[in-house]
Amino acid sequence: MSDPLRDAAETMRAVRERCVWTAQISHRDLVPYLIEESAEVVDAVEAGTAADLREELGDLLWQVLFHAEIASRSASDPFDIDDVARGLTEKMVRRHPHVFGDATAETPEQVLVLWNAAKSAEKRARTSVLDGVSAHMPTLALAQKMLAKSESVLSAAPAPPAEPPADEAGLGDALLALVAHGRAQGWDAERALRERLRTLGADIREAEGTSGAAADLEG
Repeated sequence: MSDPLRDAAETMRAVRERCVWTAQISHRDLVPYLIEESAEVVDAVEAGTAADLREELGDLLWQVLFHAEIASRSASDPFDIDDVARGLTEKMVRRHPHVFGDATAETPEQVLVLWNAAKSAEKRARTSVLDGVSAHMPTLALAQKMLAKSESVLSAAPAPPAEPPADEAGLGDALLALVAHGRAQGWDAERALRERLRTLGADIREAEGTSGAAADLEG
């Protein structure tokens, strides 16, 4: 019986070996494509169809297979997609002791406690709550992440300014305070702005269509 994931990995291997463009691509070269494909998955989740999501997940999986195939040919520290999958399985088993062990978690909050405990045990070498937080995250998402991390260190989240910001630094303070407010309400600032921008985009396209029609009538 065919194994679709294995078939995909073998397809990636063949492309890497026989395609002159693919053969010279490095991990660094792939980063823009990884960012683009991840963004397209988000678009499919929030505004696409099931078919869109299936296709975009496939494109994202191709990026994972691509990186693993590049790594498998490393002279210094090689690993392949099987190593990636094995490491993922081991990590998820460790982080779900209520599923694979004798721990008990009856609420999402209890699950989170177990997850964080397992993660802390894995990352003992970290010296800051910010270790492992990528500065390459979208800025609003990074703000949310840092605010979450700050809860164990700082006593209070930034408060909204009483007056409109007077300069760019003040605007930064106001944006951070808005993200903190949204997070306290359980809102996702990154998603909120994306959805608002989709509405703005639709408004722009509609206005372009209307003005174009008016111009045609005048002509």
